[in-house]
Amino acid sequence: MTDAIATISAFERFGSILGLERMNELLERLDNPQKALKVIHVAGTNGKGSVCRFVYHSLMEAGYSVGIYSSPFLECFNERIEMDGAMISDEDLEKYTDIVTAAAKEMVEGGFDSPTEFEVVTAIAILYFKEKQCDYVILEVGLGGRGDSTNVIDLPLITAITSISFDHTDRLGETIEEIAEEKAGIIKADVPVITGTLDEAADEVISKVALEKKSPVINTDNFDYEIISQTLENTSFKAKILNEEYLVKIPLLGTHQVGNGIIALTILEYLRANDIVKITKKDILKGFEHTKHKGRFEIISKNPTIILDGGHNLAGSLTVAKTCNKLLQDKKLLQVVGILKDKDVNGIVENLLKVGPDFIVTEIDNPRTMTGPELKEAVDSLGGNSFVAADPIEAVKLAISKTDEYDGIVISGSLYLIGQIRREIQLILQKSCK
Repeated sequence: MTDAIATISAFERFGSILGLERMNELLERLDNPQKALKVIHVAGTNGKGSVCRFVYHSLMEAGYSVGIYSSPFLECFNERIEMDGAMISDEDLEKYTDIVTAAAKEMVEGGFDSPTEFEVVTAIAILYFKEKQCDYVILEVGLGGRGDSTNVIDLPLITAITSISFDHTDRLGETIEEIAEEKAGIIKADVPVITGTLDEAADEVISKVALEKKSPVINTDNFDYEIISQTLENTSFKAKILNEEYLVKIPLLGTHQVGNGIIALTILEYLRANDIVKITKKDILKGFEHTKHKGRFEIISKNPTIILDGGHNLAGSLTVAKTCNKLLQDKKLLQVVGILKDKDVNGIVENLLKVGPDFIVTEIDNPRTMTGPELKEAVDSLGGNSFVAADPIEAVKLAISKTDEYDGIVISGSLYLIGQIRREIQLILQKSCK
């Protein structure tokens, strides 16, 4: 752990509190670097990270300097702040952490509440992108939208809201309408919003907010598209986007990524057609073909077949099941699963049982983790068969030792879980082959 990360981690004691008062005060003390940025702002329950990545790679393909801010990280803290295909360096992270935390200290001394850890990191990212003179910046919402620390951009180029489903109900509301209203908080007056919520109730809420703010809405859920092919290598589809025909190949797997791709295409095509961003269709197609997003139905090994996917909520776990059933039909799969106890554990397990009955369950290195025995009880009570492994690494080792009995291993249930495993998986595979 670098000194910067230790300094940032110290702010975790202030918890996770939605609201923009602290963030606005912090940025004011940094001379409002957000005002210099050209931002594409993306919210949603699932899919927002993939949409951000499609747009990011396309803009880079067009020759622009592009920043992207996302969360959580999988393997390395620096992943959260990236520019032009490279994570922020330790040196730059140290430099901008010192500047931001000095401003945070002044806030507290001036009688203001301390910013939270997420607010500090968001401010670091915004200041970094401004100082590096990024042409465009893509901000992925951390939680919700209205009170999220990324929601400090007065005039983004465009906003987008991806699929909406149940997650973080203790913070965002217990109905789809309440959750959608939080997400719709990123909509700004007269700024277009691209949606693909996959939910009519959510659409009604977003349309109402957009109408109040006189913001044009483009709903991609009803766009015509045709999937040409789906393999374990890539997905090809064609779609009509704002009167333009696109034939697209993406390396991100699963039907849900077609929907994410269509949202991203609509963002880019709107910006292109309205001369907001100079980018060609060729740039966009190349960008999509080169898009990478770690831990999203990612085939990390082909021999044995090992797949990583966050699958950390109801909709995400259902997507894991559907993608397995589409691309690995009739394959016998062993699952490695760890889940946070504040999630809908039974619902997630019920979805994953559609992949197969056999599980190795484990605990995540996170204070919110469900214990192995608790997760085993949940799996077995719903009709599954499970073994308990003490930690994720032992779980993977046990799974690999059973590859003669299975056609593949699917690891899911939490982004924190797959982050732990992804850091170690190649070393584990090397040792298992000896």
